[in-house]
Amino acid sequence: MKQSEIKDLSAAELQEKLSLTKKTYADLKMAHALSPIENPLQIRGVRRTIARLATELTKRELQSL
Repeated sequence: MKQSEIKDLSAAELQEKLSLTKKTYADLKMAHALSPIENPLQIRGVRRTIARLATELTKRELQSL
């Protein structure tokens, strides 16, 4: 998910995407631990998306203060 797409989401949508992406990350990690997944770089991409979403949420919270 790109930064421009993230900026267009509302706070509620960001929170929902963040929880969904964290679940995806946990599933990928578990699948990779059991047997190597075909594209392990996918884990890095999901982790970075989580960071982007969390950063945008924090940024909006700090602006509202």
